[in-house]
Amino acid sequence: MKKILVCISGASGASLGLKLYNMIPSNYERYLVVSKNAKIVLEKEENIFLDDDISAAPASGSFGIDITFIVPTSMNTLAKIALGIADNLITRSALVAIKEKKKLILAPREMPFTQIHLKYMYELSTYPNIYIAPPIIAYYNNPKTLNDIEMFLIGKWFDLAGIKNNFFKRWE
Repeated sequence: MKKILVCISGASGASLGLKLYNMIPSNYERYLVVSKNAKIVLEKEENIFLDDDISAAPASGSFGIDITFIVPTSMNTLAKIALGIADNLITRSALVAIKEKKKLILAPREMPFTQIHLKYMYELSTYPNIYIAPPIIAYYNNPKTLNDIEMFLIGKWFDLAGIKNNFFKRWE
């Protein structure tokens, strides 16, 4: 069974990260890491690790996480990953994904992006298996509700991870 890790950094957009986590099909083993700021918003559930537990299982490559999502990705977290700083479980898990050449999907949430943000996003995008996928909506699927927009985003992130889904109307 493949293992998926969902990390939630920062509080803004934390509910989208939790929704993504809850939409992972049951044929995957799933784990959740929340930052201190995100945990204020979220309730503790099964397989949740706190971000300050640097000794938790996802901190080790031998644990075997196959796909890591960081939704949302704060710019602080993005910069730390780009610089190789592993000072918490989220950044350590991202660096494990990079060293193990596993999929790492980052969803930066800042707007507008500064030159610094863009520099780090570009640098990370040059590594194999790292995808920079901000939560940007599309209009071709004619979203009517916030749920339509969220399902599009989660569907696109699942596409990057290789998880089959029919969460949104595809381009025709």
